[in-house]
Amino acid sequence: METRNGVTLFQGLVVNIEQMDVKVGTKGWHTYQIIRHPGGVGVLPLHADGTVTLIRQLRPAADAFMLELPAGRLGHGEDPAQCGRRELAEETGLIAESLEPLGHLHTSPGVFDEVVHLYLATGLTQGEADPEVYEDIETMRLPLAEAVQMAVDGGISDGKTITALFRASRRAP
Repeated sequence: METRNGVTLFQGLVVNIEQMDVKVGTKGWHTYQIIRHPGGVGVLPLHADGTVTLIRQLRPAADAFMLELPAGRLGHGEDPAQCGRRELAEETGLIAESLEPLGHLHTSPGVFDEVVHLYLATGLTQGEADPEVYEDIETMRLPLAEAVQMAVDGGISDGKTITALFRASRRAP
């Protein structure tokens, strides 16, 4: 990709916004704004009985409480699996014996460079949750098939959660 005139318009706590001109094939130079995000991890905890644990928390950007999988932002240079284990434990108290990669997701590639790494957590044991001071999290345990149906019906609207649920439900037994 050929770019020019790049400038940072905003530096925030979580994201930066950059503007640049991008050469688009034979169509010439066009101005783009890109929101830079360090990326994240989402972990779908699957219990031996076929249920999953999701979390319900306030998402001010959506002006709603949303049902999601445990997830968090990557630290600079942090291994995604390590981040996933940390976030799973912090938000639910669950410790996973195994994390199986479910691929990754580009959340909104028209404007964000964010990539979310997805994992399926199995071999779960329950410990104590220790959420961040700004998190008010409620856990919910339900059958995987029911969670998938909620994603189909629109009861779950978070993209990373929908992707992880569908990928987990389609994996080989």
